[in-house]
Amino acid sequence: MLDLTRDAKTGSAAVKIERILRLLAKGELAVEGRLPWSSNYSFVLSLRDKDLACLAVYKPRRGERPLWDFPDGTLYLREYAAFVVSQALGWQLVPPTVLREGPYGKGSVQLYVDADPELHFFSLRDKYPAEFRRVALFDALVNNADRKSGHCLCDRTDHIWCIDHGLTFNAEPKLRTVIWDYAGEPIPERLLDDLRAFEAQVERPAEVRKILKDLLSPQEIRMLCARLDELLKAGCFPQPRGGRHVPWPLI
Repeated sequence: MLDLTRDAKTGSAAVKIERILRLLAKGELAVEGRLPWSSNYSFVLSLRDKDLACLAVYKPRRGERPLWDFPDGTLYLREYAAFVVSQALGWQLVPPTVLREGPYGKGSVQLYVDADPELHFFSLRDKYPAEFRRVALFDALVNNADRKSGHCLCDRTDHIWCIDHGLTFNAEPKLRTVIWDYAGEPIPERLLDDLRAFEAQVERPAEVRKILKDLLSPQEIRMLCARLDELLKAGCFPQPRGGRHVPWPLI
């Protein structure tokens, strides 16, 4: 597997993230198989160029099953939007992700994380409290409707990654997560600083704003900004609201 830096802001890595993104976007690809546990059609790809190779997860638009509460054919765009927001925050929670044409049409292509499937949020939370506070805050910001414990992975360098972000950025409140451990706690100041820096990027026509405009609806972007403003004003992790607030299954 490819090793990435723990801090997206430093650029220091065995393989820099920009190099990974180039491989994902331009590398020669082959389908290795389908992920059998996925609710939508998802495939494992092998990608290579002249001096680098990796595995990736490919989620084509054509393989998305219709949902009543998300516009058809948009889940792969939300996968990429989650990566864009994660990188803009400097948190590097979402594995490197691109949009590209594949064997079954356009879709998201995300670096495969080599992780022990027996380790997930419920078994990792006591060891990585700071990392999972970031995850909880990220999910509140992107309005994640499906944060299962098994969507949290720990790679061989002890970096926490989060996957499966097709059900994000809905304009309606949809937060469903297993990570309510920090509800009502004050948000650490360093994380508030990251939110403030992100606010400067989405409130004006910066590069991040321009990218998100091609991925999300205008209303979804407005509500992203509204959730950001709410988090900054409250200064604490959100509490569960009425109705269903955990996904199923939990893992």
